Amino acid sequence: MKVLIIEDEVPAAEKLERYLQRYDSSIEVREKLASVASAAQWLQSNQNEIDLIFMDIQLTDGKSFEIFEQVEIKKPIIFITAFDEFAIDAFKVNSIDYLLKPITFEDLSKSLDKLKNFKASLSTQSPDIHHLKDALNQLQQKSYKTRFMVKLGEHIKSITTSITEFFYAEGRNVYLYTSENRKFIIDFKLEELEELLDPSLFYRVNRSYIVNIEAIQDVIVYSNSRLKIIPKLEFDKEIIVSRDKVGPFKEWLSGG
Repeated sequence: MKVLIIEDEVPAAEKLERYLQRYDSSIEVREKLASVASAAQWLQSNQNEIDLIFMDIQLTDGKSFEIFEQVEIKKPIIFITAFDEFAIDAFKVNSIDYLLKPITFEDLSKSLDKLKNFKASLSTQSPDIHHLKDALNQLQQKSYKTRFMVKLGEHIKSITTSITEFFYAEGRNVYLYTSENRKFIIDFKLEELEELLDPSLFYRVNRSYIVNIEAIQDVIVYSNSRLKIIPKLEFDKEIIVSRDKVGPFKEWLSGG
């Protein structure tokens, strides 16, 4: 099987290629592309050379749905994204599955197994309706990380997100701060935590902080149209909502 990967994050594309080789060493990645423009151009001339497309939704120059406005895609597609709000749009085109980041080998294996099982129906341009319902059910059952392992000297402890007030980056370290006013170094980047945490409870307010909604005591207007978060616990650092996050943060805070 020959595959095209459309993904603007190089580590994510390389990870996907490793997983594909692990699933089946005969799978060949024909090309890895990072933008709407390059993908549309490549597909116009080379679509017949591939059997399957892995397509990230948010690319460097726009959303991958724009590719369909420039070229007719007749190959099955597995969409990849960090967000699930595009599910319905994805299934309007040749999507056979919709994977949420961070992708696991198990997720990928299930998608490729489905491709095998639905090979007959995928010979047409419309995916099987039962498969679409199954994929949508999987999205609804999406689970988020609820605990983190931390080290206490020679001991290991499990900290639940229910007692986690916020996560913050300082220097090269990322800390988990608890309702007991304790902080622990964790082996995750904030970008990874954004994908692992329940977005209804946790929000990244700036480059350095992800805040639990239950940890917020007050929000006040700050300088230059920004907002300042007053946590319920005493904390010696300011938590400022960056200017570009103010609108989305208000919507998140109101449950929108």
